[in-house]
Amino acid sequence: MTMDHRGMLDLLQLIASCTVGALLGAAFFWGLWVTVRRLSKASNPAVWILGSLLLRFGLVLAGFYLLALYGDWQQVLAAAVGFTLSRLFMARCLWPRHADKESGA
Repeated sequence: MTMDHRGMLDLLQLIASCTVGALLGAAFFWGLWVTVRRLSKASNPAVWILGSLLLRFGLVLAGFYLLALYGDWQQVLAAAVGFTLSRLFMARCLWPRHADKESGA
């Protein structure tokens, strides 16, 4: 079974969209992780939380908006899959190893 040029281009666009979603997710969740780690040292934690939230949401919404503007629904869905996969990956990488031992897992 061979794939024509159009099918290959569609597949590459979906892979690129998934990668963009993963990068957006990585930036979002890394920013959340940094914010939570700095809260104990912040003189005004509410400003940190709100500023981080606005910055992270703004970045992700702008990325998805541009993807929806210039792409189609399949590309937006691929980006959402990439975003979700990055969340799972970041949670696995950034979760403290000792938390699993303390919870009995």
